[in-house]
Amino acid sequence: MELLILAIAIALTISATPEAYGDLGTATSYHPPYIPTRCYGNSQDQFPPSKLFVAVSEGLWDNGAACGRRYRLRCLSGANRPCKKQTIEVKVVDFCSQTPCPSTIQLSTDAFAAISNHDGRKINVEYIQI
Repeated sequence: MELLILAIAIALTISATPEAYGDLGTATSYHPPYIPTRCYGNSQDQFPPSKLFVAVSEGLWDNGAACGRRYRLRCLSGANRPCKKQTIEVKVVDFCSQTPCPSTIQLSTDAFAAISNHDGRKINVEYIQI
């Protein structure tokens, strides 16, 4: 009987623990004009049809090797409950132009709107390279 209670307690603890699949960081939005970019210059073909693309900070830039990488990300938290319950896939097209960069990832306005109810505020995100 004690073993059964212990097994139930462990199962409940595991199921109540949120799963984390990737790295944690912050995200802000950035606004047009989006070109030229550090990855692909003035090419309009660099932007995915979904308009879900990002600029990344030094930590993800990897001396330009980040260009074209794809990430799956979701909003975790922020001021005034900004998160939508959606995961998006984004493409890296640029390096953060601000020094220091205000966040780990800067999302296009469309990408930011896809995961957050509040434009322009910094949010906490989880992301994983795909």
